[in-house]
Amino acid sequence: MDSSDANMDAFALKDCALISIATGKKAESLKELRSCLLTISLDSIYLHFWGGLLKSRFEEREFNNDFAAWCRHSLHDHPLAERLAVLDPQDYGDLEALRQEMLSIVEERLDESEYLHWVLASDPFEFLRSQIVVFDTYQRIQRPEELTTLLPHLSTSSLFYHFIDARRRLPEGIDDFRYWLAGFDGQYQPLADELAGVDPYFESLTALRQQVTTIFETCCPGNTP
Repeated sequence: MDSSDANMDAFALKDCALISIATGKKAESLKELRSCLLTISLDSIYLHFWGGLLKSRFEEREFNNDFAAWCRHSLHDHPLAERLAVLDPQDYGDLEALRQEMLSIVEERLDESEYLHWVLASDPFEFLRSQIVVFDTYQRIQRPEELTTLLPHLSTSSLFYHFIDARRRLPEGIDDFRYWLAGFDGQYQPLADELAGVDPYFESLTALRQQVTTIFETCCPGNTP
């Protein structure tokens, strides 16, 4: 739900697709990765951290961001891969802060060995950037109780849009559900508080949907006729 929506009493249910676009930038060494990170757009960092959630897969991801996976499988730098793998975007105020933390980790690793400055990766890291395409389902939710019934059937891409992408879209940095619930004058504050405690980064979207559904079922049971 965009903050600009005129009718703030109804939740506008939307869906999305995250499009990957080549930037033309690539890194073949850790030193080049650092150089690219200095200037690459924040949309690129967003995609390489969050975009994997929308990819179809049948197994759990080994790494939650593309940078850690590249360091492990192409640069064969296991210590650096582990350091990057534990980064949680939720721990940083914005993507710029996340970029700075990545730079700090990479520079610290470069300082540990001169060898790491020139060793080449078996495959380059191709920097992509993201563009989100939003679809209006034209479905409008009047009360939070309706979401309790709807959530188990919500597409994972719709959940991504409302629960994850909203955090960079809304000035408040929160998900669309909490933004909407705030308009009910505290009536659903316990529900909003529970949702605020969910960290969506290390879960699959399917597991996240179940977690959010359970919170709604616990804090907001039933369906208003």
